[in-house]
Parts: sequence; C-alpha cells; structure tokens
Amino acid sequence: MLMQRWKWIITGGVQGVGFRPFVYKAALHARVTGRVLNTPEGVLIEVQGAPDQLGLFEDTFQATIPPLARIVTWDRETLDPLPGEDAFQILKSTGGHGHQVLISPDVATCDDCIADIRDPENRRYRYAFTNCTNCGPRYTITRAIPYDRACTSMSCFPLCPDCLEEYENPLDRRFHAQPNACPVCGPKLWLTDRTGRTLGENDDAIRATARLLMDGGLVAMKGLGGFHLVCNARDQEAVQRLRDRKKRQDKPLAIMVRDLDAARSLCALREAEGDLLTSRQRPIVLAQARPDRGLAPGLSPDTAYLGVMLPYTPLHHVLFDELSHCGAGPTALVMTSGNLSSEPICLGNREALQRLGSIADTFLLHNRDILIRCDDSVLRVVDERPQFIRRARGYTPAPIDLAQDGPVVLGVGPLLKNTLCLTKGRQAFVSQHIGDLEHLEAYGFFRETRAHLQDILQVQPQAVVHDLHPDFLSTAFARESGLPCLPLQHHFAHIHAVLAENKYMGTAIGLALDGVGLGDDGTLWGGEALLVDTQKIRHQRLARFSQVMLPGGDAATREPWRLARAFLHALNIHAPADKPWPWLADFAGADKVVGQVLERRINSPLSSSCGRLFDAVSAMLGLCGRISYEGQAAIRLEAIQDKDEKGVYTCSVIEYEGIVELDTLELFAQVHAEWLGGECPAKISRRFHLGLIDGLARLCVLLAEKCSCRTVALSGGVMQNLTLAAGLPRALHAHGLTVLTHRELPPNDACISLGQAAYGQLVLQP
Repeated sequence: MLMQRWKWIITGGVQGVGFRPFVYKAALHARVTGRVLNTPEGVLIEVQGAPDQLGLFEDTFQATIPPLARIVTWDRETLDPLPGEDAFQILKSTGGHGHQVLISPDVATCDDCIADIRDPENRRYRYAFTNCTNCGPRYTITRAIPYDRACTSMSCFPLCPDCLEEYENPLDRRFHAQPNACPVCGPKLWLTDRTGRTLGENDDAIRATARLLMDGGLVAMKGLGGFHLVCNARDQEAVQRLRDRKKRQDKPLAIMVRDLDAARSLCALREAEGDLLTSRQRPIVLAQARPDRGLAPGLSPDTAYLGVMLPYTPLHHVLFDELSHCGAGPTALVMTSGNLSSEPICLGNREALQRLGSIADTFLLHNRDILIRCDDSVLRVVDERPQFIRRARGYTPAPIDLAQDGPVVLGVGPLLKNTLCLTKGRQAFVSQHIGDLEHLEAYGFFRETRAHLQDILQVQPQAVVHDLHPDFLSTAFARESGLPCLPLQHHFAHIHAVLAENKYMGTAIGLALDGVGLGDDGTLWGGEALLVDTQKIRHQRLARFSQVMLPGGDAATREPWRLARAFLHALNIHAPADKPWPWLADFAGADKVVGQVLERRINSPLSSSCGRLFDAVSAMLGLCGRISYEGQAAIRLEAIQDKDEKGVYTCSVIEYEGIVELDTLELFAQVHAEWLGGECPAKISRRFHLGLIDGLARLCVLLAEKCSCRTVALSGGVMQNLTLAAGLPRALHAHGLTVLTHRELPPNDACISLGQAAYGQLVLQP
C-alpha cells in the first residue's frame, strides 16, 4: 500500500476551542496515523496513510470544524512517510515567540454544560464554574500563550482524578478544557457583607443571594470579566437606591432575564435581536420595551429601548434557577458594571470590597482570578444588521481582517470610549472597551491592557499613532513611549477605521458625525465631509457643518442650553424682553453671563459639531438643558419623534470663499420658528431628523460629482442615532452611491484606535 504523509500548519483561533480532540477524532475516523500539537507557528498536524484515507481525513476535517474555531491560514505540504508509526497522538504544546495563534474570546455556557448543572445526578449539579471546550472563560483568564492551564488563572487549582481523566481523554468534550473543574477541585463561591463576614458558601451563598435580591438588596457579583452590581429590576426602590449610590441618575441600566421567552415578555423582539441574544457571545441587546413590562420605570427613562441580555455563565444559570423557585414570575435582574460612574469595572475581591463598599449591601465572590477586565458588549439591530455600541466580552480579542499586510503599529485611541489597537500582519486587534481616560484609574486600565495585548500577541510596535489633541492621556502615553509617533486628526481616524473594517483601498468620501474633535485648523470639528485616499495616503476636508461658538468650552457639552443660546446668537435671534424663553428658566442667572461670553467671544471656540447641533435642538425644545451622561440630549430628541410625520426641513448646501458648508444654521432656524409658533416638539424632532438626512445626502451627491468618487463611508457617534443609522444609508443608496458602514466596531470613538493603527500601517509600508 502506497503511504503518504501530509503536514498542515493552521493559524487563527484554534486554541481552547476543542481543536486538537476534533483532529484526533477525524484521524480515528479515517484510520490515519500521525500527530497534532500546538506550536508557536500554529496548530501542527501530520497525518499518514493511504491516499483514500488522507482524502477521508481531509473531508471529515472540513465538514466538522469546531464551531468556536476561526481558521486564518491553512498551509499544507508533503513529507516523507515515517516507517513504523502505528497511532495518532496528541502531543504537548510547545512555547516560543512570534506565535500565529489567537486566544478565543470568552464564550457563553453551552447547552451540554447547562444540562450538567441542572441534572441532580451529575457531579457538577448547580456548580457555578462548569465548562468544556465549547464554552467558558478564555481571554479573561489567560496570562500568556500557549493557552494551556499553566498560563491561566486556573493553574492554582490541581485537577482531581475525575477531572484529570476528562482532561486527558481525547474523546471527552472536556479534553484539554483549560478551565475544567468540579466542586471537588475547582473554584468556590461565598457571600459576604461589606465587612467581609461570610454569610454563606457555594450553594448556600446562591440561595442567600436570591433571597437578598428578592428582598430589595444590592449585590456586587463577581462575574467573567469583572463585577456586576445586581438588584431586582422590578423593585423601583432598589433600582433608585442603586442609581443614587452608583451616581448614575439617568443613564440606562441593562437587565438580565432567564431565557428568550422572558426577554420576549418584556421586549418586542425581532428575529435578528433574538439571534443576537442567544448567540454564543451573549451581548446586551437594545430592544423596544413593551409598555406593560412590569419593570421599575427608572431603568431607561430617556428612551423606549431596553438593554437586555441572557445568562452567559453557569453562575447566572444557577442563580436564575434559584430565583425561579421564589414565585415572582419571569425574574429580571439589573446587571450593570461594578464601578462608580467613569471608573473601570472592578476586577478582584479586595478591590471590589474597597471600591464598591458604598454601593453594594453584600458581595458574591469567588476565588478564580480574573486577569483581564472586560465589560459586557452592547449591540442593537439596524436594518436587520447588528451595530456595535460597545465591543468587549464575547468579541475581543478576535481580530479584524485588513486588506493588506503591514508592520506592527499601535493605535492608542482618543479620550472618550477609549480602546487600543495593535496590528499584526493582515490583522488588527482592537482591545475591549476601556472607557474615558479622564481618571487615573481608567489610565491604569489603559496601560495594563496595552501591556497584556502586546504580551499575548508577542509583538513590538514599530510606531504609535495618536490624536492631535495634546492634552489627551493617550497622546501623552504615545509621546512617552519611545516609539516614533504619528499624529492623525480625530475624524480622519474615524474614516480610516470604517474603510479598514470594509477592507476598502482607494478614495472615499467620509462623513464623520460626532461630538467634537480637535481639527487641524485649531477649531473643533464634528460635522465633517472628508476625502480619504488610502493608496496615496491623502486627506482633505471637503465640507463642514455651520460653525457656532461653544460658550464656556467643555461646559457647553454638559449644558446644552448654552448651545441653543449659541445657535440663536449666530442667527441674531434674541429673547423677547417681555417673554423670556421657557427653556432658560432654570438658567436665568448663568444665561446673562453666557450672553456676555458670546458677545465678547470669550472662551467660546468655534465648532462644526453635528452632536452639538442635536444638543442645541433638544435644549430649545425643553427636553434636556443639562446632561448627566454623554448623548442624553440627543437620545431624548430622537425618542420623542412622531414617526408618522412626513415633513422635512430644508438644510441647504452652500459654497463661499472656497468652503462648502451644510447650512445647519438654516436647519436650526426652522426648528426655532416652528417651536415659537407652538408646533408639537414630536413633529419638530421628526422634521429635523429627516431634514438633516436629506441635507447630508445632497451634500454627498455634490461632493461625489466634484471628486469623481461614488463611495461614502459613515462614522462617528451620531451614527448611533437609529434614525440616521437606518435612514442616511438608504438616502445615499437612492442617489446611486456606495455606502460603507461599521460592521465589527462601534461607529463612536471606540473605532478610533483601529483607524489610527490602519493609517500607521499605510504610512510605514515599504
């Protein structure tokens, strides 16, 4: 019999996903000999047999690849057969630098493991750390590559004989499941009060936690990527107490429900939203809440959308099983990040007791260390496609594939909604959500994330790309890194990001619509039409929104009434002496000062921001004069729209002195005139939204003709407005334009680091 030997090197997400036992089973099925092991280059497979056996192995391999595996490259070569080989073996991993394997993101508990924890005869009955090769923690417990138990936070839990037998049996679904454990040998749970006094352990801790939640208690619960603050979502007093203690008065709170049926009872779920909820990533999904939902009214006071997620760890499932015995109907729990507003999520037990002691009544703790902070991901569905609001657990550190290879570049992101990005070959690795770099705690998280990401990828950046703003902590980090620094303007980074996601090379018109970012002319941008050429690495500002002053600078972003005053001042509209504007009633004293500031142009930088336009309209309609979280004014403005209204305000495109401008002052003037005439704010809001979409579409048509370019890329935080996110691409398509949008990252500032890193690769290309 003619024997042949094939060698494969497979790279990608092929560690910690049951890949080697899958190969082993395929080899047994085809009756081939050989070996499989993890190496720095990837998973190495050698198979030996007759041609028909090797063909069967390859067919079986391709047909039954594990669902969590993500193959990037698959190279095969022919070797000389090895005489005397009589079996197929799984060998130990080998270490080394320059590896080509990826760590899997954390994965929600699989159906088989849920069945285990609900089976009274199973040794893992109600065990809160049950997992297998198809589910469980990965990224958040991994210290280094290769992904073996010794390189995870499970290294301090020696396997008992039963778990060791599973771990070493290639035919068991827990073969080399690195977090494998059971009640005998694995992590433990316990419940404490604020002083650290133990109130219960393991199953008793879960029972006690369920009782406390039904009685209105606030619990800090250690999860997969950090702590959650948890309370009964039907208890209005508990929810308000959580808001008061967490200092989060209005920002929406996410909830967790037991299953999809419970989610449907609270939200009018579309099929795509249900698919997201039940996906292995288990993100928070923003869905339309039912009016008779029976939840505390303060969960999402500014919008009809509710953030919902399903259980994704065994602990969640066991807790909801216990709550189901309490007779309270479909239970819903608030599950919000375990932190004070603007701080990073808590990671360790001592840290949580210290930082959350003023919020939580009790603490449900465990002794499996979390090595990497990772918040819940948040998505919504736009035209039946997912849109990220926050990308973290379940998705990171999965890479974004790029159009071309290139050197290693670090993008350090912006100030708000910060992420980091490292490139490696044709892939970009964007970190989990880090947050706002306005506090030293967040900056510490930023630094530890950079170190960990660089360590697990085992790369050394050749350059770092940063924002133009000199005062950002990310900019300071870049300048102190010792690496060559490349500055990139904020909004051009937005467009580079959406182009990189779409693997687009060439010229595109980019609409960057957000709050504010320092422009290269010293003004504050935010409503920009930009030309980006990734082949010639060319940037040009093509058009902007009307410029208005921001009275008080940053204060104007926190107090939208100032922005309404600025727009009216730019239009030379003043309040009648005998009838002050009602939306200024709460700010009468400060308004006199702001009026003087506008007249004298003191501390009032010019801005073309789209986000500030939304804020101004919201304030003038009396919806939001002062915000308690970013985007609040715009969220309220969108929420009140009369969707049956067909009227459209005019938003002209004007040209003067070589400048193309979208006349958003004209748009605001119509809002003011109809508000003054007593028109319903819901109709005004709708006409404003439709008018802006119409104006942007006509602007893009004009620029497409000027630039001989039919591709438009959309980015910026304003693209999280559902009306624009759905309506603007349709309007552009109707004019025959090709539209590129974000698919793998949020359109907000979380995408900036990718744009920076992709730009850096282009600049450094030989």
